[in-house]
Amino acid sequence: MPTILLVEDEASIADTLIYALQSEGYTTHWLTLAGEALAYQQSTPADLLILDVGLPDMTGFEACKQLRRFSEVPVIFLTARNAEIDRVVGLEIGADDYVTKPFSPREVAARVKAILKRVQPRAVSAPAPAGVFAVDAERFQIHYHGRLLGLTRHEFRLLHTLLAQPLRVFSREQLLDGAGVPAEAGYERNIDSHIKSLRAKLRQVAADAEPIQTHRGLGYSIKVD
Repeated sequence: MPTILLVEDEASIADTLIYALQSEGYTTHWLTLAGEALAYQQSTPADLLILDVGLPDMTGFEACKQLRRFSEVPVIFLTARNAEIDRVVGLEIGADDYVTKPFSPREVAARVKAILKRVQPRAVSAPAPAGVFAVDAERFQIHYHGRLLGLTRHEFRLLHTLLAQPLRVFSREQLLDGAGVPAEAGYERNIDSHIKSLRAKLRQVAADAEPIQTHRGLGYSIKVD
């Protein structure tokens, strides 16, 4: 079963979450400091992190920024702050979900299960021709004209979703689903920035090509020839 790393400095909250997660069969490791969690994740990678925003040594936001320098592990933030800007910032720096205190431990366990299910690679029903795009779903890698693209986890899933059905126009909501991000997380506005980043990485390989097409008011598609 997957291993969950819980980073929470309040023992009462940690106890209820550990019980809920272990009841679902997850192996759970609990730490109280962000610095310890970052070191632990480098040496003993967990499958998902539950990260409190208000930790004693640094904020969960800063910890997530440092985490993203070496890992694309899914992250759920726990926080007492419910402002939309806090949710957006958390998602922009690489979190997968955002849970506001007080919360139901069973709901958090359900969110963990949903995220772990979503981050499994999705099969590409119409693979792109060799020499243009080549997808290795097991290794989370995509080659373009024979060169490996340096993609974040969200970028990989967005490009993987587009490549599954070349020329199909995907809405932003459909791309969110393909990236493994729930539409209700308020993340839709960031699809455009991920597409911009993807285009820049593709141009580094083939400067004159523009495989990702914008359809104003509709979404995006990709051509593979």
